[in-house]
Amino acid sequence: MEAAISPYPDDVDALKALLVKALQKADEAEQRAALVEAELANAQALASATEAMIAHLKLQNAKLRREQYGASAERTERLLAQFELELEDLEADAAEDELAARAAAAKTTTISAFERKKPVRKPFPDHLPRERVVIGAPCSCPACGSDRLSKLGEDVTETLEVVPRSWKVIQTVREKFACRDCEKITQPPAPFHVTPRGWAGPSFL
Repeated sequence: MEAAISPYPDDVDALKALLVKALQKADEAEQRAALVEAELANAQALASATEAMIAHLKLQNAKLRREQYGASAERTERLLAQFELELEDLEADAAEDELAARAAAAKTTTISAFERKKPVRKPFPDHLPRERVVIGAPCSCPACGSDRLSKLGEDVTETLEVVPRSWKVIQTVREKFACRDCEKITQPPAPFHVTPRGWAGPSFL
């Protein structure tokens, strides 16, 4: 009976060379797999960030339309609440996908991790008046109870508020004059009103 012929060489150096070559191929395959994983993670993070951006724009558009056209309050509030919940979910998904992309990119040397660009809100115009509301600082340190506190700085958050319309009554005075010679009474004509004998001014209508 003939002995089975081994496909591997009997020489130790040759066996070592085969082992090194096999390890190199395995390492290359692992790197290719990590590269594909990083690319897929970046693509998923980009898709999630895009969805979050679209939801953010939808929410902003709905708010602007409410301010501009004054849509039905109940329906508009439901729509805004729906958009806000959708945006929160998409923001959470985008954050998770961004972390996954970073972890996948860390396994490679050629792929940079995807970094999501969050919407940047432009500052409000300088001509708008500012009302400064300062939230009182604690009297003592919440960690140790010490009252030796020193101010390091402050964080300022600006929100836009609409001042309710103010009302005023315009008194239009028509003075009467009597002629001492003929005793005729003279008075300026009544001002023009948008509605006959109306009480509302042009800005009210």
